[in-house]
Amino acid sequence: MGKVENPLAGILKKQRRWVNQALIAAVFSSILMSGCQALAAGGATVQEDLPVVGSYGNLKQWIEKAASNAGGYGGHKGGVAMEAAQPATKANTGWAERRTVMSAPTSAPPAPAADMPAGADSSGAKRDHSTTNVQVEGVDEADIVKTDGEYIYQVNNRRVIIAKAHPAGELAITSVIKFDNAFFAPREIYVDAKHLIVIGSGRDEAFPVPYEGTSTEKRAMIVPPYRPYQGTVKAIIYDIADKAHPQKLRETTLEGNYVSSRKIGSSLYLIANRYLGVNLPEKETPEVLPWYKDTATGADKARIGYDQIRCFPDFMEPNYLIVAAVNIENPKESPQLSTYLGSGETVYASTKNLYVALHTYRGPVFRIMGGERAWPQTAPEEKTRVFKFALEGAKTRYVGMGEAPGRVLNQFSMDEKDGFFRIATTVGSPWAQGDETSKNNLYVLDESLKPSGKLEGIAPGEQIYSVRFMGDRAYMVTFRTVDPLFVIDLKDPKSPRILGKLKIPGYSNYMHPYDDNHIIGFGKDTIEQSITDNEGRVIGTNAYYQGMKMAIFDVSDVEHPVEKHVAFIGDRGTDSELLHNHRALLFSKEKNLLAFPVQLMEVDKQTGAASGEKPSPVPAYGSFAFQGAYVYTVGLEKGFELRGRITHLSDEDYQKAGQYYYDSEKFVSRILYIGDSLYTLSNRMIKAHGMDALEQRGNLAIPGE
Repeated sequence: MGKVENPLAGILKKQRRWVNQALIAAVFSSILMSGCQALAAGGATVQEDLPVVGSYGNLKQWIEKAASNAGGYGGHKGGVAMEAAQPATKANTGWAERRTVMSAPTSAPPAPAADMPAGADSSGAKRDHSTTNVQVEGVDEADIVKTDGEYIYQVNNRRVIIAKAHPAGELAITSVIKFDNAFFAPREIYVDAKHLIVIGSGRDEAFPVPYEGTSTEKRAMIVPPYRPYQGTVKAIIYDIADKAHPQKLRETTLEGNYVSSRKIGSSLYLIANRYLGVNLPEKETPEVLPWYKDTATGADKARIGYDQIRCFPDFMEPNYLIVAAVNIENPKESPQLSTYLGSGETVYASTKNLYVALHTYRGPVFRIMGGERAWPQTAPEEKTRVFKFALEGAKTRYVGMGEAPGRVLNQFSMDEKDGFFRIATTVGSPWAQGDETSKNNLYVLDESLKPSGKLEGIAPGEQIYSVRFMGDRAYMVTFRTVDPLFVIDLKDPKSPRILGKLKIPGYSNYMHPYDDNHIIGFGKDTIEQSITDNEGRVIGTNAYYQGMKMAIFDVSDVEHPVEKHVAFIGDRGTDSELLHNHRALLFSKEKNLLAFPVQLMEVDKQTGAASGEKPSPVPAYGSFAFQGAYVYTVGLEKGFELRGRITHLSDEDYQKAGQYYYDSEKFVSRILYIGDSLYTLSNRMIKAHGMDALEQRGNLAIPGE
């Protein structure tokens, strides 16, 4: 079987860690499952069936049991009595019950329009402008740049810039939002007709700091017996009626690490993991419990009590998963927090439900045989656990849990339609042989997250590089040495089936719908080379990635999909944020417009190598040649037609660039449009160009911090 140079460093790194992670996680899985699983076994669970942690004694015994078994590799040592740990009832849930039992789902009301909303022309009509490229229509995703049709909002290092963007010839900075907390770093934003929401990461303001004294005293101050370093997630809501003077309305802070967020109408949903660890103190300390702070409820931290924390069945990691819902329209309404003993990694949201996925390993464990440790002979079982939450305005309600074999690639591996949840996974490793080699699967779960249908064993030896669900179809790209595009029929949830496939060189990292019968793939081109032994015999093949590749796939004939148009950018090493982050794409079918940032690498065409390198049988990396926006006219008749390129780098910048890369604050990160003007943004500049001829219309320099 051929081998491939892995073009995704993250996946390769993950595979290299696979054995250690698997063994450690297997131990934790088999140990911890005896805790909550015994209390909430039996299929999908609902909120009222999840046990309440209840006390520090319960929490400590679960975690201590995990730690002792992991340290001794000893297996099960008998039952552990849990004080008052039982399925929640109206008698014992108290505050948690009142906060989590909701009324029937209601749609979030749209924000009321102002007399003359931003982005409107003199007649009051809404000016045409682009929006963030999101997975699900109606479910907004945070990004580093937003526009309302008149102003541009940008996360710019440790501040947020608000710039007047229309008309294009009058670009100007309106205001700069800076943050008092030196440890707070804005990461993403949301914008609607009335509000700017800044989401960022920080650290606990009360974290001990060094002081004058002996080294022993300093260590005691900085590293107490139990005080794991914890990050914080903060959402700051501003009133932007006056763009020159944004008014802070509210701050919501969660202790933990930021996982993701979504915004639907006036409801903001924040997801965080708060690390707990296994080395809990002998006696209870406040730091064991997570805290939150919200200006709607007061300036002080509020600890989330044991009676407010529920336990996922068979929880796999010693963390708290916190799901917070915030009403943006009412700054005095308390946030609704749901806290669970468990963890989460990947988030997908429809307009009705939020799904949090977690990659887990299960079994086998070390056992003592004849006084010696017996090393497990089989690989652990990979699964993705999915927790479902109903979205009911500014409230969430835990619905249940399901699972599927394997691991998901990203949020596009998940989808919901007509109450069914669809999930695509990869199990095993493409570098393994035999039964442990990778396989790809698609599962359909019902409303209760119970199995409904499955399609397993797709493309053995390969792994998923991109997935896109579109109505009753799914498109899956797997890769090892070639790029098979699979068209999968999902009309019958109980019986998904492959309709057709197309094998071509390269692979797609991201797929974007063009229309019902066409899809655009963005990824890398590849070339194959034979692997020979010392005697010159061919024993396999390697696939080496090259420059970027775009393709329009025609799936009108589902049994015979066709690569209708293709375009290539640069040579080996060429990259784009679009390949890792779908929000970097600007696409408008109506305007035949396609644009995204590119870092271009080119190989010397005469020598076949990067400048200064000798030719090699292994394809050479290119030298840095360009960074900026590639702007295309795209259509079904002619495919991809390059309108032009826009860069923020000067000739002098290019002269200073190194051979392989040039790190600059003037790298274009996003492209958007307002009216008939195209805007490119970097941390040091906003440029405006005509959408058709790309003539420059405006230029705004952004000073450094």
